[in-house]
Amino acid sequence: MSLLRYGYVVGTIIGLLWGMTVSVCVAIGLSLLTGAAATPGLLAAMPAGAIAALVLLLAKNKQASWLFAGSIATLTGAVLLMLRFGQPFGISLEINTTGQILALVIFALGTALPLAKFLKGIPFGALSRHEFEEAIIRFLTGFGYVFFTAIVAIPFFVMIMTSFKSQQALLANPLDYSLDFSKGWDLFRSYVELFRDFNFGQYLVTSFFVSVMTVLITLLFSVPGAYAVARLRFKGQAMMSRSILLIYMVPMIVLALPIYIVFSMVGLRNSILGILLIYPVTTIPVALYMLQGYFRGLPAEIEEAGLMDGLSRLKVIWQITLPLSLPAIASVSLYVFMIGWNEFLLAFMLLDDPSKFTLTRGVAMLNSSEIPRQHLMAGSVIATIPIMLIFLGLERFMTKGLTAGSVKG
Repeated sequence: MSLLRYGYVVGTIIGLLWGMTVSVCVAIGLSLLTGAAATPGLLAAMPAGAIAALVLLLAKNKQASWLFAGSIATLTGAVLLMLRFGQPFGISLEINTTGQILALVIFALGTALPLAKFLKGIPFGALSRHEFEEAIIRFLTGFGYVFFTAIVAIPFFVMIMTSFKSQQALLANPLDYSLDFSKGWDLFRSYVELFRDFNFGQYLVTSFFVSVMTVLITLLFSVPGAYAVARLRFKGQAMMSRSILLIYMVPMIVLALPIYIVFSMVGLRNSILGILLIYPVTTIPVALYMLQGYFRGLPAEIEEAGLMDGLSRLKVIWQITLPLSLPAIASVSLYVFMIGWNEFLLAFMLLDDPSKFTLTRGVAMLNSSEIPRQHLMAGSVIATIPIMLIFLGLERFMTKGLTAGSVKG
């Protein structure tokens, strides 16, 4: 039998990898929050995780007992502290003592408790195929959660913390993202200066107006277009249905130069009207694709009953189809709004007048050696927070709309 079919081998490997994962995350967090040059100490963290895993297997994983879990966590922290000669993260405990002790506790708990979950029901000796696969899947699931959360959270954290820092603090220690709350409202100085000196209030209004108008124009064309493709019979219907998304096969950077030349010739460059003409071109195809699938999922018998009762096709759409399609329309509207809000390439190429900048164009303007970095980060936060709040608030409607047409009837 392969060695990988023994619990102590699988547990050791999982413990080594999980100890490494947790130590890297804790070291990064400690460095960002304190400015100290913390190191993960993999040669100590990995054995600590392996020892914790083996003890859990030998004790038959009594994870139900908080006392037992606390003992395993204490053992894990003690091993790390011992193997690193009293410096768990490569720096003396006299430096940022409170932060290092807290980081050590997080490492110990973050290593021991998940390992107890990963190795639940796993024997020390021979493993069945089911037990082996279950342990591996649990570990990979936990690692995936940590890995992808870190990828998203760390840049966002750095962006927010940098926006609250002063230029002097950033130059003194670029790794220190801790906040000095004694400054009070002066922490928001970068945000105040953006709205006061860089016209970001107008950029917000312009982006909101452009995004809302993009949604309205997109729905105006995509709703009847998607309905026609899904319900009506005409020559070329199948080809049109399959070719709706062909525009996305051509990179926008390829179309940007012709758009720039044409808009310059007809006087639409550097105008909100030009932006409102070109944005829907990028959103209508995806809206058509999403809505036609939903319309096909609606029972045709309901519309036929309306036609038999004397309603015209337009009244059937207005009084029957659209009310039933509100979840899909809401999800498409949210998706199109996000596209309009976040679009950068066309705005960057077509807008030169600061009084007409969208928010993304305004943020790009801050990317200059003459403008402090914290202003760029503050602008990025201003551009990110509103759309994030809208998405989180309406995400359930978007999910409902995207899945409602997946099953016919």
